[in-house]
Amino acid sequence: MDPVVYFFVLGLAARLLRSDLKLPGVLYESLTIYLLLAIGIKGGVELASHPAGPIAVQVAAALGMGAVLPLIAFPLLRYAGRFDCYNAGAIAAHYGSVSVVTFAVGLAYLAQRNVAYEAYMPLFVAVLEAPGIIVGILLGRMADSGREARWPLLLREVLLGKSIVLLLGGLLIGWLAGPTAIAPVKPFFFDLFKGALCLFLLEMGLIVAARAGDLRKAGAFLLCFGILMPLLAGTIGATVGWLVQLSVGGTTLLATLAASASYIAAPAAVRIALPQANPGLSLAAALGVTFPFNITFGIPVYHAIARFLHT
Repeated sequence: MDPVVYFFVLGLAARLLRSDLKLPGVLYESLTIYLLLAIGIKGGVELASHPAGPIAVQVAAALGMGAVLPLIAFPLLRYAGRFDCYNAGAIAAHYGSVSVVTFAVGLAYLAQRNVAYEAYMPLFVAVLEAPGIIVGILLGRMADSGREARWPLLLREVLLGKSIVLLLGGLLIGWLAGPTAIAPVKPFFFDLFKGALCLFLLEMGLIVAARAGDLRKAGAFLLCFGILMPLLAGTIGATVGWLVQLSVGGTTLLATLAASASYIAAPAAVRIALPQANPGLSLAAALGVTFPFNITFGIPVYHAIARFLHT
C-alpha cells in the first residue's frame, strides 16, 4: 500500500475513536487549491512537448465515456435501488464526474512502482469534470420538467467552479511557461506534492468517518453500488484507454478516473440544479464507500486490468 493511504487510515481511525484531531478549515482549503494547481501545472509542462492530434482523439473518447457513465448509473439507482429521480440523478452526477484526489493517489501509486504514463493525463481530469455532472442533472430533472431550468447558473457553477478553473489554469500556466520557465517554482509544486497529499488524505479520513451515519441510513444497496459501480466504470475506462492506445500507466489512470466519484465539483452543481436531492446520500457513497475502496483496493485492480489488456 502506498504510504499516503496510511494517512487516510489515520484520519479514519482518529474520528472513529473520537479523537479531537482536526485540521484547520483554511489549511484544508489551501491544500485543495495546491493539489489542483500542482496537477494542472505538471500536465501543462508536459503538454507543451506533445502534438495535439493524437491527444484530441483521446480527449474525445474520454468525453464520450464521461457522458455514458451516468447513463449506466442512473437506471441502477432508479430501478434496482428504488431511488427517486432527484436522488438517482444526483448520485449519477457524482459518479459521472471525477475525484482529483483519487487521481493524485493513482499518480503516487504508479510513481512508487516506476510505471510510466502519459504526462498529459491531468488534462483528462479537467475534461471529465463536467460531462457526467450535466448528464446526471439532466436525468434527475426529467421528473421536474415543469419547473424553469436554471441552465445559465448551472453551467456557470460547473464550468467556473474552482476545480475546473484551477486545473485548466494550471494546465495553461504549465503549457505557456514550459519546463525552463517553470523551474523556479518546481520545488514547491513538484517536490512537495506528495507531502501535501498526505495531509489532505488525513482530512479525508476524518470526513469519511464523520459521514458513517449517512451511509448506515442509506442501506446495503448504496454500499454495494459504491463498490460495484467503480469496478464496472474502471473496466470501461481501462477499455477506452486501451482502445485509444494509452500506455499501461495511462490506461490505469483513465480507469481510475472513470471509477472515481466527485465530491468537490458535483455537490456544488447538484445543489443548484437538484435541490430536492439529499446531499448526504451522494457524499456518503462517494466519500464513505468509493473513495476508500479506490485508494486501498481499486487502483491495484485497475492496474491489473490495464496490464491484462496490454498483454
